[in-house]
Amino acid sequence: MPDNGCMQRPDIRNVAIIAHVDHGKTTLVDGMLRQSRIFRDNQHVEERVMDSNDLERERGITIMAKNTAVIYRGVKINIVDTPGHADFGGEVERIMNMVDGVLLLVDAVDGPMPQTKFVLRQALRRGHRAILVVNKIDRPQARPNHVLNETFDLFLDLGATEEQAEFPTLYTNAILGTASADHRHDGTTLEPLFDAIIDRIPGPDVDPAAPAQLLVTTTTYDDYIGRIAVGRLQSGTLRKGQAVARIDHQGGITSAKITQLFTFNGLAREEVDEATAGDIVAIAGVEAGIGDTIADAADPRPLPPIRVEEPTLRMTFSVNNSPFAGREGKFVTSRKLRERLYAELERDVALRVADSDSADTLVVSGRGELHLAILIETMRREGYEFQVSRPEVILKEVDGETQEPYEQLEIEVAQEELGAVVELAGRRRGTLKDMKYRDDGMVHAVYKIPTRGLLGLRQAFLTATRGRGVMNTLIEGYGPMTGAIATRELGSLIAFEDGTTTTFGLNAAQDRGQLFLNPGVEVYEGMVVGQHIRERDLEVNVVRKKHLTNMRSSNSDIAAKLDGIRELSLDDAVEFLADDELLEVTPKAYRIRKRILTKQDRDRAIGQMKRAAGVAS
Repeated sequence: MPDNGCMQRPDIRNVAIIAHVDHGKTTLVDGMLRQSRIFRDNQHVEERVMDSNDLERERGITIMAKNTAVIYRGVKINIVDTPGHADFGGEVERIMNMVDGVLLLVDAVDGPMPQTKFVLRQALRRGHRAILVVNKIDRPQARPNHVLNETFDLFLDLGATEEQAEFPTLYTNAILGTASADHRHDGTTLEPLFDAIIDRIPGPDVDPAAPAQLLVTTTTYDDYIGRIAVGRLQSGTLRKGQAVARIDHQGGITSAKITQLFTFNGLAREEVDEATAGDIVAIAGVEAGIGDTIADAADPRPLPPIRVEEPTLRMTFSVNNSPFAGREGKFVTSRKLRERLYAELERDVALRVADSDSADTLVVSGRGELHLAILIETMRREGYEFQVSRPEVILKEVDGETQEPYEQLEIEVAQEELGAVVELAGRRRGTLKDMKYRDDGMVHAVYKIPTRGLLGLRQAFLTATRGRGVMNTLIEGYGPMTGAIATRELGSLIAFEDGTTTTFGLNAAQDRGQLFLNPGVEVYEGMVVGQHIRERDLEVNVVRKKHLTNMRSSNSDIAAKLDGIRELSLDDAVEFLADDELLEVTPKAYRIRKRILTKQDRDRAIGQMKRAAGVAS
């Protein structure tokens, strides 16, 4: 933006809250909203009020970036709550256009984690200033001085400028809503945090006389007024009823008219007649997508479009063709599936969708297993029925060499469980970069590992650490291909015939492995009902009934007992899939199945593959 006409707005602060998953970011926003008095005294307010999505509440994570605003000392503070998981990094990357500074929230015990590094890098690249907020200062194992030193080292590692590295530090208890500049003295309110935002974060640099320019950062949909485009007004003024131009990624210009104009106040949109540069606004009446520019109709000037990192994983979404197809879903055709997936691209800039050779199959690429699993679960709840394949990594050709994505894997385990985890990471081609022993008996280890090695790792890791280990990952970039990785070491138990599972049939099968189904569940031939104890697949008859006889014995009347049945979550099912398996997803259930359902056809296909391999060799 040119210097002439530029000014800094003193009455606005635009700030994003960035943190790792579960460090208390959304809880802190709750406290800021309550203490800014935007709620009535008698108003019932839920916890984690910014996590408005059902999935966000269930999983306890923020998936979509959202914004709110509070007034403090006559200054409007626009707050953007961002996801902490790297799989939703596309949300973080695009909202950095909207803000002038960040609150970096870290746990007083854990300190900065991999995702903290990812989101902080995005902020520092844009020249944003930061305020360090050390949260959960009341935890018994809190180590505030250690966390402060670790965070300072992280700033230096990420190339922070001298000004950025001189960040103020506040110590908070988000649940109680207190902040203090000294961790030895408890605060009473969040006023020190509000004061730091106003004093440290600069107001937006704007040119109110220049033509209007707004980069669309998020979009929402309202049943009454249609699509709403949200972004920060970079320059100029926008008014209700004003004629504007929408400039898309290719530079194409479309005329439009603003029907309604909103700013944010608390959790609500507030309709206004005019908005000036520097504020975060929502616009109705313009069919704009993320990354488009809304500009002055008389002098349309595009802003640089949003760029996000490329996806690293992909999986196929196809029409369900199992024996149970069409029973439970509301939207079951390839046309509906295609429409829904391409519509998702308008909201999720990190997602990619492409047609395949088959008319009823699409290839969907995302940032990680969680990114794709959230999309699957969202569509399932909307009434879609489809099937997906096992995730696979996206390879690249660089200077004639095939390269694969690598990630930084950080784990925290008890010392007595370290050996099993080291062996697990080694089998998956992980390279140890750093290891630290903590005073509380925990070990913190950092690995560089191919993304291929992470597929299916989570369940094996939890088993090895008896559910007590913690693992986090961060994309590191591409590197040379490593050797083969056995991510699935055990085979599947496969239903031998159609029918309903019985206690008798399941009891006979449970000696062969771990079952996934309870009695009374409908199954079909080729459906996966459990995990085998050996590498190969095994067909079992789980619908078999006990033959009635007039003979009695002391043992025959004892009821069969089932133990250790493991009910898979959606994430578990996606992680379990083998290359020759699909996950059938419906609004009521998800079922793992073989691509080829009958044993005879599977054996024939294996024979053909072996003969083809023999001819090739």
